[in-house]
Amino acid sequence: MSTNDINMLSNGDTMDQRNGALDTHDAAAETVAAIAQAQAMSADEIALYDRQIRLWGVQAQERMRSANILLISVKALGTEIAKNLILNGIGSLTIVDSEQVTEDDLGAQYFVREEDVGRNRAEAASERLQELNPRVAVRTDSSNILTKDQTYYAPFQLVIACDQNLETMATINAACRLANRPFYASGIHGFYGFIFADLIVHDYIIERETSNMPATIKQETATRSIVGVTTKKQNGKNIETVTKREIYSPLLLANTSPLPDDIIRNRRKMRSVTPLLPCMRALWDFERDVHRLPAQNSKEDLTVFTGMATNKLKELQMPIESLTAEFLRSFLHNIGSEIVPTAAFVGGRLAEDAINVLGKREQPIQNFVMFDGENFDGPIYPLQTFLQPNGLGSVPQVQLTGLEEVQMQNGHANGLPINNAISSAPADGQNSIQGGDVETIAIE
Repeated sequence: MSTNDINMLSNGDTMDQRNGALDTHDAAAETVAAIAQAQAMSADEIALYDRQIRLWGVQAQERMRSANILLISVKALGTEIAKNLILNGIGSLTIVDSEQVTEDDLGAQYFVREEDVGRNRAEAASERLQELNPRVAVRTDSSNILTKDQTYYAPFQLVIACDQNLETMATINAACRLANRPFYASGIHGFYGFIFADLIVHDYIIERETSNMPATIKQETATRSIVGVTTKKQNGKNIETVTKREIYSPLLLANTSPLPDDIIRNRRKMRSVTPLLPCMRALWDFERDVHRLPAQNSKEDLTVFTGMATNKLKELQMPIESLTAEFLRSFLHNIGSEIVPTAAFVGGRLAEDAINVLGKREQPIQNFVMFDGENFDGPIYPLQTFLQPNGLGSVPQVQLTGLEEVQMQNGHANGLPINNAISSAPADGQNSIQGGDVETIAIE
């Protein structure tokens, strides 16, 4: 489509007036017709986002264009997420970061410079992020995110928290649930990273050619249902539009949830579960109990962390040989570092999912991604505790009251303590993994 075509369409001229009748059964023509009706988008915007409009349609682009997104922390990972969201044409991005730029930031955060050291990180990064797309409003907030209540999150369509400890992520997640706002959490440690999604309840649409087995309203998994099916003729083909619904769990529940039954009951699948999952859970427990990350040169930290990782492995019912001394050594040596390729992959994957969620297209992450950059592997694990199928096309939702959210933040749910206390390493070498030769790990 030429710029002149776009200008004439945005000025109100129809394709009938220019080229004769519009074939309403042609997919490209339907896109043009939708663009012609999207008076809110200027000709320049249509030209700028032409490729995206052709990929997911003008309605999805309009939803992105009006979306206000909150991004918490703008280190290497947050920078990648911000870059992708801004280039895709969201409405506004608010960056909350109370920290100052340090020399360590200069290695992986490429939107800050040496002269920015000492400045607020959000303010320093926002200046160059804004240059990526002047049509997106980039705002900053230098206050501490933990001072915010649920009313702060209400104006945003999406909240993304990066590089936070478990307690902070859970607190933000609880506030987002009270405000009924979708929430992502993510973090990286060297070659390793994770993404968590709590979209509460999310409906999305998949369009495809009708097969010999047309879709029907039904329960697909413990978290996913088909809730609507329509069909239409397009270019001589039968196209079905399937509306699916995903139900999510909050972080505190997902973090203590077992692996899905279909994995636990399959020995081959259990052997393929990444050891990064128990290690990440152990890391969050270590941070909570010791109030810092494990030190690479501390044998005491190594012993305590190994015990925690072993406990998490057993909780997940994973084979003992899944967690090797080699993997533990690699993970511990990566903790606390930022690597641009890892930030690019994890940040790009999260931004891609956020864009799909805003556009209500394609299946979203459900609900944990564990990225292992050493093996370039990023499996997704649906970790849910209290969600069970309940009749056709519906799953009971975990809805927490404000009191229950506060109880969860304090380590309790429904009056019962959540298992958030891992004891110190027991005596007599019980922290070592039997058969994993963990006791021979050397701090290098």
